[in-house]
Amino acid sequence: MGREIERRFLVCDSRFLDGRTGERIVQGYVAKESGAMTTRVRIRADRAFLTLKGPRQGLGRDEFEYPIPIADAWRILFDYCGDRIVEKTRYNVAYADHLFEVDVFAGRNAGLIIAEVELGHEAQSLILPPWVGEEVTLNKRFGNFSLALFEGPTLPEDRRRLEGPAPGQRLQAMH
Repeated sequence: MGREIERRFLVCDSRFLDGRTGERIVQGYVAKESGAMTTRVRIRADRAFLTLKGPRQGLGRDEFEYPIPIADAWRILFDYCGDRIVEKTRYNVAYADHLFEVDVFAGRNAGLIIAEVELGHEAQSLILPPWVGEEVTLNKRFGNFSLALFEGPTLPEDRRRLEGPAPGQRLQAMH
């Protein structure tokens, strides 16, 4: 078992990704119990994982992730996830002693780019890169499960609301 503590931000300028290589991810949601757990299957290149995530408590939540055979993952995606699928390309970008995972969404969510960063603890401060905008950590509409249901934001207005802290501004912990 692990505890995932992350913050998520909309990306307001994607030019920093030019020339970088990302990894394609296809993930689907088998189930989500209200106030309990989400069950996800994910394929990253030639690897597959089954992940159980607990409900968010502040910036963190419990996460259990297990490797599974890729053939099993494809079968679960096709037979049990229905339309609850998210497609994206993930780029790992280092900035100010942190690793940002930048997801460029495809399919129904094309045009959306979200950067997330995992933290060691909820009180950890963070220097933001100049290419991030609005923080969406606690906005359920930008969660992958909502995006899989296409309950996410609509283009262009919601996805273009990219006003965030000044680039390079140090953020304190969220309370």
